[in-house]
Amino acid sequence: MKPQIKKETKETEKKTGVNFSYAFPAKIEEIIDRTGTRGEAIQVRCKVLEGRDANKILRRNVMGPVRLGDILMLRETEIEARKLNQGRR
Repeated sequence: MKPQIKKETKETEKKTGVNFSYAFPAKIEEIIDRTGTRGEAIQVRCKVLEGRDANKILRRNVMGPVRLGDILMLRETEIEARKLNQGRR
């Protein structure tokens, strides 16, 4: 006896309610410094390439390895990360 495979149709797709959020590409222009309690995040300056805020330069905290010229996909382009405190001891 073969197992029956349920075929996905457009109707079942509508029932599941699969939603995707839009993301806007941003190119990393400058790597500022590491941040976070253990230095796990990197603060970068990036330039938004598309969308309503195109050509806007933002400061963002990024988790994971990044290099200059990498493209980030940002879900929102309105909120900016705080500046790092330069008076560390």
